[in-house]
Amino acid sequence: MERRILLSSAFAASLAPAFRATAAEAPASPGWRRFEITTRVTLLDSPGAAQLWLPLAQTAGGYQAARGLEIQGNRQTAVVRDDRYGAAILRTTWDSTATQQQVQVVQTVATRDRGAIPLAALTKADRDFWTASLPTVPTDGIVRETADKITAGHATPRARLRAIYDWVVDTTWRNPETPGCGTGDFKQMLATNHFGGKCADINGLMVGLARAAGFPARDVYGIRVADSRQFPSIGKSGDISKAQHCRAEVFLEDAGWFPVDPADVRKVVLEGKLSIDSPEVKALRERLFGSWEMNWVGYNSATDIELPDAGKRTPNFAFLMYPCAFTTNGQPDCLDPARFRYEITSREVTAA
Repeated sequence: MERRILLSSAFAASLAPAFRATAAEAPASPGWRRFEITTRVTLLDSPGAAQLWLPLAQTAGGYQAARGLEIQGNRQTAVVRDDRYGAAILRTTWDSTATQQQVQVVQTVATRDRGAIPLAALTKADRDFWTASLPTVPTDGIVRETADKITAGHATPRARLRAIYDWVVDTTWRNPETPGCGTGDFKQMLATNHFGGKCADINGLMVGLARAAGFPARDVYGIRVADSRQFPSIGKSGDISKAQHCRAEVFLEDAGWFPVDPADVRKVVLEGKLSIDSPEVKALRERLFGSWEMNWVGYNSATDIELPDAGKRTPNFAFLMYPCAFTTNGQPDCLDPARFRYEITSREVTAA
């Protein structure tokens, strides 16, 4: 059985009105690229009742537009949203009679390189939402103390934000032994003075310090979908099953949502075997303070996510950047696609 969903129908209706307009305009605008992301999941080791949640690409800010969704497999599916963030998720269920659980999901997404996204202002409700202290994004204690020390003596918001960004770049280091993208437990990093990790840790630290300094800030969880024009280590095409990557953005009054990515600076230092003071890394540090190369697709900014219709079951991580399933044998390890039996691939289908 095959079911096809297009953004021009039911799924499009669930997007915010401004985002629908952006999605419709994307193919005709210069600079856009279109990618097809295919996720295949097989749960053959656990026949019977099972549930699967897959993060779906968001439409956001004039730099990314979710264009289509096609689903194949012996299952029941629904596009759902978590209550707090409204993150789009494909929920797939199999009942107790299922002897084989398979699903294939094809998402079509258009992207273009982004800088800051100007906005007149955030509402008080939005400002409160994106500065909130959460279980995995604490803003008190050592986090606030560290943010205050970093920003002391910097008069303007942009200078204060730049001080935080530079401190994160200079203080952290990419640890290749960290599983997946890390856990994002930046308070533990500060408490132990151990600043090794991956993108969820390093960019999570950026978000936590920015919030503690009074900036609205958020992680954006996603996946790399194409090779990079800048450095091989910060791009991936073809098999992207392990290419998940989260980024960060911070709201500045004079610039709107401002993109940053200190974690990719540290990734290039490690994998390119470059000095932090090398000309190449210095140039990248400047580019990643205010811009993103959109060879990457963002899913959501849902931290401490609660899966819709999951009951008391929780995902492997506090964020939804990987497939998440529950079967009669428990919860498969989302960081092990070979044993979980999922594969994610990408290909560029057109350049707009």
